[in-house]
Amino acid sequence: MSQSRKEFLKSAGLLSTGVFTAMKSPGFGFFERESIVASKSQSEMRADLIIIGGGTGGCAAALSALRFGLKVVMTEPTDWIGGQLTSQAVPPDENPWVETFGASGSYQLFRTGVRNFYRRNYPLREDLLDEPYLNPGNGWVSRISHEPQVALSVLESMLMPYISSGSLRILRQCVPVAVHTTGDHFSAIDVRHSRTSQTSTLRAPWFIDATEMGDLLKLGGVEYVTGAEGRDQTGEPHAPETADPENVQAFNLCFILEYQPGENFIGDEPDNYDFWRNYVPDIYPEWPGPLFSLTYSNPITLEPRTLPFDPADQDGWWAYRQILDHNNFESGFYKGPIACINWPQHAYLEGKLIDEPEEVISHHLEQAAELNRSLIYWLQTEAPRPDGGEGWPGLKLRGDIFNTKNGMAKHAYIRESRRIKAKFTVLEQHVGTEARMRETGLGEDDVRAAIFEDSVGIGAYRIDLHPSTRGNNYIDISSLPFQIPLGALIPQRVRNLIPACKNIGTTHITNGCYRLHPVEWNIGESAGALLAFCKERGVEPHQVHESQALTAEFQRVLTNIGVRLEWPQDQVHSL
Repeated sequence: MSQSRKEFLKSAGLLSTGVFTAMKSPGFGFFERESIVASKSQSEMRADLIIIGGGTGGCAAALSALRFGLKVVMTEPTDWIGGQLTSQAVPPDENPWVETFGASGSYQLFRTGVRNFYRRNYPLREDLLDEPYLNPGNGWVSRISHEPQVALSVLESMLMPYISSGSLRILRQCVPVAVHTTGDHFSAIDVRHSRTSQTSTLRAPWFIDATEMGDLLKLGGVEYVTGAEGRDQTGEPHAPETADPENVQAFNLCFILEYQPGENFIGDEPDNYDFWRNYVPDIYPEWPGPLFSLTYSNPITLEPRTLPFDPADQDGWWAYRQILDHNNFESGFYKGPIACINWPQHAYLEGKLIDEPEEVISHHLEQAAELNRSLIYWLQTEAPRPDGGEGWPGLKLRGDIFNTKNGMAKHAYIRESRRIKAKFTVLEQHVGTEARMRETGLGEDDVRAAIFEDSVGIGAYRIDLHPSTRGNNYIDISSLPFQIPLGALIPQRVRNLIPACKNIGTTHITNGCYRLHPVEWNIGESAGALLAFCKERGVEPHQVHESQALTAEFQRVLTNIGVRLEWPQDQVHSL
């Protein structure tokens, strides 16, 4: 390591053993920290809060609750916490203002941690060490495209002080199998370890559903919605005429490729290659041809659109989610760039995962992996090259990153979950640009999203729905920077469970802009803080929502911890 590099790292405080330190509760008093109570057999655990699901929202909820002194048990179905950011391998989808005022303070702290991790541990070029907006991958989907294992390390660093103090217990490779209820309250959740089959019972006064598909809603008998609501129910301009619960966005099983020019990593032809090579998604009338093609439906216009594919090109498919640009590092350290593959060409269109038997889910996941293997083989052997040739044999599947049997991401990328029937449901009329213009009579330059007086956070993204398993092609329409209403986190009936990710009170349409990384983080962060607030005040989430005074008090707590509740309207615009 050069002296200038050492001096920079020392001045930036990045040579210490940790990136983050535990923070005192900034909102309302302090709690005595105690270890989580467990029986000798570990078959039963008790805590202040049980979080089922260790994804992006679950981790944010845990961090928030822990800061306020709660004892937390969090489960995770894989061996990696982080969800979208890690086990699903998806670089952050963010808004144009995320670097300044477009996300909560703790999410921005996470992003700073990612950049600092590269500065501290990777052989970055000298001229990039003091680059404030370092983008490790230079992918153009995100200003901070990075490797999933780095996100994992940063999240674990943020949680480590609480694990060390005994305030947090993470149960990895555990899934919920049963919910115990008393009236309108959850009392306990049984979870099963997927490798040992050991079952444990988790008890607490408060519960959070941070699962990727709203699993607790079904297990606990919580009223929920799946698929698309009808226009006759919601009045949303882009909703189908009538409801279709089976109309769910397709999932992707992401994977990571590295490109090494001059090498040949072509293996045996996959068993079902001919099927996928000739697969035409004809359930979408507008789709221009085979799935394996560089031409697909433009998400906005649905007209045929072709993007170039060249691992050396910063404008095509490869660079879209490039997570490591080898040119950012010392010469020779990497043989080539690395990218996350999350494309329309391997969206799984043959079935859904929500409310299906385990054997059907397993079948779809196996077929999704086979689809991926076929796509990789096609890219290596047949994909058209700008020079007129075919195939890129130097593409290498980096399955070692995940250490999974099939080499793919540890968890499918889920775009749409079961959604609670909430006290308040966000509609297209609240956030869609054209719908708001019709509602308000204002022009595009003046229109703003609906104001939610019970806001518990903010977000911004286009309403972006991917093709569904019922034949709906893309719905990609303009939306306005929006708020997250507290009412969307409150179930209509159940009193001590709240959602913390894509399972809040949105519709099939508005899920399209509330489902992305910084919004899910904000939802989880506010959910964890809400239950800590309820514990301190001796109230329930419904009571906070129903009382203007309690809502205002809770909003002050959120503001104190860096959650932004509104947008600076003079600095934002439609997306």
